[in-house]
Amino acid sequence: MTTTKPPLILIVGPTAVGKTDLAIQLAERLNGEIISADSRLFYRGMDIGTAKPSREELARVPHYLIDIVNPDETLSLAVFQQKAKEIIADIQARGKLPFLVGGTGQYVRAVTEGWTPPEVTADERLRDVLEKLKEERGLEWLHAKLQILDPEAAAKIDARNVRRTIRALEVILTTGRKFSDQRGQVDSPYQLITIGLTRPRPELYQRVDERIDAMFANGLVDEVKSLLEKGYSPSLPSMSAIGYRECVSVAKGMLTEEQAKVEMRRVTRIFVRRQANWFKESDPNIMWFKVKDGVGKEIETYIRQLIDF
Repeated sequence: MTTTKPPLILIVGPTAVGKTDLAIQLAERLNGEIISADSRLFYRGMDIGTAKPSREELARVPHYLIDIVNPDETLSLAVFQQKAKEIIADIQARGKLPFLVGGTGQYVRAVTEGWTPPEVTADERLRDVLEKLKEERGLEWLHAKLQILDPEAAAKIDARNVRRTIRALEVILTTGRKFSDQRGQVDSPYQLITIGLTRPRPELYQRVDERIDAMFANGLVDEVKSLLEKGYSPSLPSMSAIGYRECVSVAKGMLTEEQAKVEMRRVTRIFVRRQANWFKESDPNIMWFKVKDGVGKEIETYIRQLIDF
């Protein structure tokens, strides 16, 4: 395929499908480098519960946007978008192939579709009111209000993500328009080649369960205790990530490890279904591959057909 746009490979799919391993394989074979679009991997010291690539995996291929902020810092969508674009341009300028990899749909779309996040100045008084309502009535109640006002936005925002739920409500209540209608969008500056990875749902859930068991065996509870001992509040948005909130409850004696595992399995299944709202198997712009032996070579061949090497 001949195009004047520089190529960008996207690798998307649900959590635990195998994105990390396949992305590294493909980047090694195709002279590529990897930009993470998984918002959980931004945070230093949060390794086990985020299934962060191992040191050995990170050493095989250059990776970017991993371990870039502390757990009490935030990385806005706009800042991520700018950083990712700069890194992609640098990779391309060095004659290498950029791979954008991850399961956080809004971060992927912000880069590939040129989203312009709504320019609404933070309303601290309104935000304080929403925070108070969250404390009084619970995050689920707050997310239910978002579902009423903007079902599309609610379907794509994790109900546990306090910061994004409050931000969406803030934008809606300030402007009177749906949050999902306010993402400015332009033609992508890239030749996008989007690879979707899939597995049968029972197999995927089995992998999720095995991953959760491995996280506990590898010291997830100790990792969370260490973060708490360093002074990171359990109310931080980063600590609401799947696994961390449950293990905070373990550390406080409110849950046993087995109860925490059960809850993690439950919320991860919900998360998998929410990811499917971002990357649908019916999307004609995504080439889906079932993960199996030899699929890496199959995907490599597909990419080589579309790009001049």
